[in-house]
Amino acid sequence: MRVFNFSAGPAALPLPVLEQARDELLDWQGGMSVMEISHRSKGFIAVAEQAEADLRELLAIPAGYKVLFMQGGATGQFSAVPLNLSRPDARADYIHTGHWSARAIKEARRFLTVEMAADEAASNYSTVPEQASLKLTHGAAFVHYTPNETIGGVEFPYIPATGDVPLVADMSSTILSRPLDVSRFGLIYAGAQKNIGPSGITVVIVRDDLLGRARPDTPSVFDYRAFAEAGSMLNTPPTFGWYFAGLVLRWLKRQGGLAAMAELNRAKAAALYAAIDVSAFYSNPVAHNCRSWMNVPFMLAKPELDKTFLAEAAADGLAHLAGHRSVGGMRASIYNAMPMAGVAALVAFMREFERRHG
Repeated sequence: MRVFNFSAGPAALPLPVLEQARDELLDWQGGMSVMEISHRSKGFIAVAEQAEADLRELLAIPAGYKVLFMQGGATGQFSAVPLNLSRPDARADYIHTGHWSARAIKEARRFLTVEMAADEAASNYSTVPEQASLKLTHGAAFVHYTPNETIGGVEFPYIPATGDVPLVADMSSTILSRPLDVSRFGLIYAGAQKNIGPSGITVVIVRDDLLGRARPDTPSVFDYRAFAEAGSMLNTPPTFGWYFAGLVLRWLKRQGGLAAMAELNRAKAAALYAAIDVSAFYSNPVAHNCRSWMNVPFMLAKPELDKTFLAEAAADGLAHLAGHRSVGGMRASIYNAMPMAGVAALVAFMREFERRHG
């Protein structure tokens, strides 16, 4: 029996895509597994080109941007961004809103001077800063932010305005969940394991004028221009992950694209938050104006029941609801592949659990 998988990542994948990958695992276009094909073959190059074309179509990526399929996860980009976009004596603005922005800041400090454009420590990272409160540095190499903090469940309701300074975003937990104005960004990066596909691929969308700025000591596998010139095949790519990402992108198009996904994701989040807010037994710590659509943390009024909640939820086919070890409680990640039926099942379970234990 398949369960409803609320994991933050690697996360749930669309069942039709899993079924297609299963069918092609042993025989993809003539007697070979899709995992055995050469990345230099005409067949795989067609897969790679189609995946990029579909991503460009879904996100309406303007001309003048390169799409790269890299490795190393978002964590690798914490280093790649300053190595490609700044000199050692440069300053860059970072907006600190939680765990993953903190990780990006810590890594960036190895390569440049980090200026804190905002730090939401006063709210225990349950808010995002207002645009007017951002302290942007004149002459900064770039401004970095995390639109959706996977662990804390905090999400920006706006795109920061940074003037002529390139805006860089770690969109691992929000990419493809709704339409996006890519032209507002200098660079977007995202690990695949939330809304794109299995872990192993990292998508980077970078404006052309930001290529060719890498420091001389930048490893070639992190050099955006070198990767772009090689068609994202500077070395052997994770071919299965790239193929699978392409299947997910085609699935998204069949669902009606990102406008349709936004409508569904908004409805899923609203249903879950409504169940939490109406209850005295459950609570969500995030300010209402910056609650994530993708990652919904919640606490029980009786923390001693956390293990019971998780065990009974798992028995009901509701998997991976434990909050991150750094914060505890619960977390439901409801990415694109989570159907409304999964959210409805979780809400019904929560109500019954409260009835019995509240």
